[in-house]
Amino acid sequence: MEIFKFVWRCLVPQRNYLAQWKDEISRSPNAIYLTLADSLALSIRKGDLQEGDKLPPQRIIADYLGTNLTTVTRAFTEARRRGLIDATVGRGTFVRVGAGESHWRHTGPAVVDLTMNLPPIPQDPPLQRLIQNDITTILKQQDLNSLMSYRVTGGTLEERQLGAKWIAPVIGQRRTDEVLVSPGTQSALAAIVSTHTQPGDIIVTDRIAYPGIRNIAAQFGLILVGVESDGEGMIPDQLDRICAEHHPRLLYCIPTIHNPTTATMSLQRRRDILAVAHRYHLHIAEDDPYSLLMDNPLPALAALDHSRVSYVATLAKTLSPGLRTAYVALPNADMTRRVAAAIRAIALTNAGLLSALTARWMQTGQAHIILQAIRKELRLRQAIARKVLGEGHCMNADGPHVWLKLPEWWGSTDFVAYARRRGLALVPSNVFTISGEPPQRARIALGSAPDATSLEESLQGVMSILQHKRSPGFADIV
Repeated sequence: MEIFKFVWRCLVPQRNYLAQWKDEISRSPNAIYLTLADSLALSIRKGDLQEGDKLPPQRIIADYLGTNLTTVTRAFTEARRRGLIDATVGRGTFVRVGAGESHWRHTGPAVVDLTMNLPPIPQDPPLQRLIQNDITTILKQQDLNSLMSYRVTGGTLEERQLGAKWIAPVIGQRRTDEVLVSPGTQSALAAIVSTHTQPGDIIVTDRIAYPGIRNIAAQFGLILVGVESDGEGMIPDQLDRICAEHHPRLLYCIPTIHNPTTATMSLQRRRDILAVAHRYHLHIAEDDPYSLLMDNPLPALAALDHSRVSYVATLAKTLSPGLRTAYVALPNADMTRRVAAAIRAIALTNAGLLSALTARWMQTGQAHIILQAIRKELRLRQAIARKVLGEGHCMNADGPHVWLKLPEWWGSTDFVAYARRRGLALVPSNVFTISGEPPQRARIALGSAPDATSLEESLQGVMSILQHKRSPGFADIV
């Protein structure tokens, strides 16, 4: 073994990527294993590592980088989850074929890009004409200097009142000093997380979760721990066990039409989750992009426990991501001030012209008309998906996506890569996997297709790929 190490040390100077990894680890504030996984990905993109290249043994890498074997193993697990490497007992670890390109994301012409979870643009009312007319009216009625200047962080009093009214069907009546307007969900969640945590703290979330929370955790040096879920979402007993073992500071969840699994917590499940949070003094960041797509949504966690939940509802999924608006409801006025300060540090404020357009749509009732049109179109698209794809997949009749179940011969990353070559862009399950093995699933976003006809054609293409049994690759040949 010592001779083996000596040989590898002699070779290391020729392996410039290892020196780059070591330098990046010394400079990065993030967890070492994540920095190492990111550095490996960068080496592949730059061409320092080629598809099929064999990586040094993990012990040798740990020795060279001055870290422990567990950290390198964790980094390799993360890299494997991202579809960058393959490991075989007795043969070693190799850069995966296809890792040099964005292995799943659409970069060329596709029939339809089904990766982005967008609300469909309604034809009735005609959105383009509405925007043109309303912007013209706003410019006539309001001072241009005010519209093009910096805004009040958290929104004006009127904007917060309109936001409180918009989310009232889900969380009930709220005082305006408990409501903020944020430039999008991601900045709101980042502000909430940074307010409740310190670097090194643990956030508990679903094992299969919205990837935005991982970006936030990496940015603030936080550790994510995943909880198993069932058809109703996060399992309370599993959450209880994780809390007892890890003592997390925060719980992040999407209780309604979960992204990507589509699970929706029953009322009893919501109460059970809140009971666990109460027992461990756990604050909850509730992400609720989809409740208002339903005619009769269940009460949010924030409605059931006012004091423990910070609630975020974006307009990106119910009206348009182009509005760059999310409404935030906090437990009290003091927390509102703290989160507003964090939003100011992260994103400063909303854009004036977009805020004025959003407020006008709320005041005139146009927002509800657009919402009704989007609800109708999404239900049509879900019906098309069920007809083409059949049963057995995770769907919600009001939701914007499908959690596609793959046959046993398709791994998620390979399926999505093959679909991409066939002109279809989907999202593999490894993008959503916090811990453990990625499931044999892929997410299909239904709203980004330009119309129902093109969506149906694309889903028929997905169905043909599902039925295609791929041939063994060269990796199976020894």
